[in-house]
Amino acid sequence: MSHIPLSFLSFAAAILADTSRGLSGSEVVKAFNAYAVEYNINIPHAAYPFEAPNKRTALLENLKCFPPPLQFKIIRELCDHRTFSNKQYDELKPLKVKLVSQFAHLAPKDEFSKLNETLTEETRHWLDSFPNALELYLQAIHKYKHGIFSRNLLDDLRLSLELLLKSVFKNDKSLENQLGNVGSFVSEAGGSKEFSNMFSKLIDYYAKYQNTYIKHDDAVVEEEIEFVFEISSSFMRHIIRLHAKSPSI
Repeated sequence: MSHIPLSFLSFAAAILADTSRGLSGSEVVKAFNAYAVEYNINIPHAAYPFEAPNKRTALLENLKCFPPPLQFKIIRELCDHRTFSNKQYDELKPLKVKLVSQFAHLAPKDEFSKLNETLTEETRHWLDSFPNALELYLQAIHKYKHGIFSRNLLDDLRLSLELLLKSVFKNDKSLENQLGNVGSFVSEAGGSKEFSNMFSKLIDYYAKYQNTYIKHDDAVVEEEIEFVFEISSSFMRHIIRLHAKSPSI
């Protein structure tokens, strides 16, 4: 689909300009005036009070003036508007997830978040033989690149690593219960005692971190996501390398 249907635009406008929890009329005007100036687009509601029955209608009519890629960008950015930072507004995150899951192809190509692309591409390559783990890893990349920083992203990474270990060790244990296997696995594959201890201890801390944050969505620290993503990738890449080197371990 090369456009965002009017039904979705209306749905987004109703959430973003909700009567009690959404953007105010003046905030709608201020935000859209900035976009209109930046992209040289005329909008019908550039002053407040505006000639519209309500702010939801004003937001929708302004939004309709932009091409689909900019509609995607505007909705995504308005979901992160500072007015929502101190509000409990549960509808915003599902809106952003729906936007990305249905219309990610419209995202401006130069606006993706900057993960370590070499590391993630290598990890994707190594995970080709572990499709269940790969599927969750790709979901995490998708969410990260589109700014969906949530416990679901962390959960995808954790479960991806957990599924990889289950496949390598041929068991059905949780991540926390694989620590002994991890240490032995690294040692038997030629790792030093110090490295084996460090590797298993890092996964121990990783599991504890994940257990804390996947249960408390609001507590996720966005600045930490990139690090967690990259250390998850490093764990998986190293485990698969060792497994490929010594598949019988």
